Amino acid sequence: MNHYLIDVSRKTIELFVRKNEKLSIPDDCPDEYKEKRGVFVTIYKNVKGSLRGCIGFPYPEFPLIEALIEASISSCQDPRFELLDEEELNEIIIEISILTKPKLIDSDPKKYFDYIEIGKDGLIIKNNLGSGLLLPQVPVEYGWNVEEFLENVCIKASLSPDSWKNTDFKLYKFQAEIINE
Repeated sequence: MNHYLIDVSRKTIELFVRKNEKLSIPDDCPDEYKEKRGVFVTIYKNVKGSLRGCIGFPYPEFPLIEALIEASISSCQDPRFELLDEEELNEIIIEISILTKPKLIDSDPKKYFDYIEIGKDGLIIKNNLGSGLLLPQVPVEYGWNVEEFLENVCIKASLSPDSWKNTDFKLYKFQAEIINE
C-alpha cells in the first residue's frame, strides 16, 4: 500500500507545478491514511540524491493523507531552493517519512546518549527561542554520531551547536517509516 502514498505525493507535486492546483483527497483513500500522523516529504533531484526540498509536519495534527498533500506542495516551494519547475519533474525522486508522535527525552542532557539511537530516532529541539528537526535518516546519510546529531539539530534551529547541553531546551525523539519512490 506504500506505493499509494508515493503516487499521491507525485500526483500532488505534478499538479501543483504544472497547474498551480491542489490535489483533492482521493475518493479511494484507505481509512488508515485518514488517521492523524506527522509526515515529511523529501524531494531529491536525480538518482544521486541531491536534496531539492523537504517540508513536513512533525506532529499528528492532520490526517496523514491531508498532511501528505500539504507537505508535497510545500516541498516544491522549500525556501532553501528555487521553486521546483516542470522541467525537473522527470528528474525528482520522492521520499516520504511517516512519523511517530514525538516523545520528550529525559531533561538531563548527560542521559541523551542513552536515549538516542542513530538510524532509528529523529530529533526535535525546542524552546522559546526556536526549534529544529532532523529526520532519523539524516545522521546516517552524514555518518554522524549522537553528539554530532545533537549539534546539528541545534544548528538547524539556528542555535549554537552546544545548545543541547542547556536544560532550558526540550529534546524530543521520534521514529519514522521511510517510503522511497
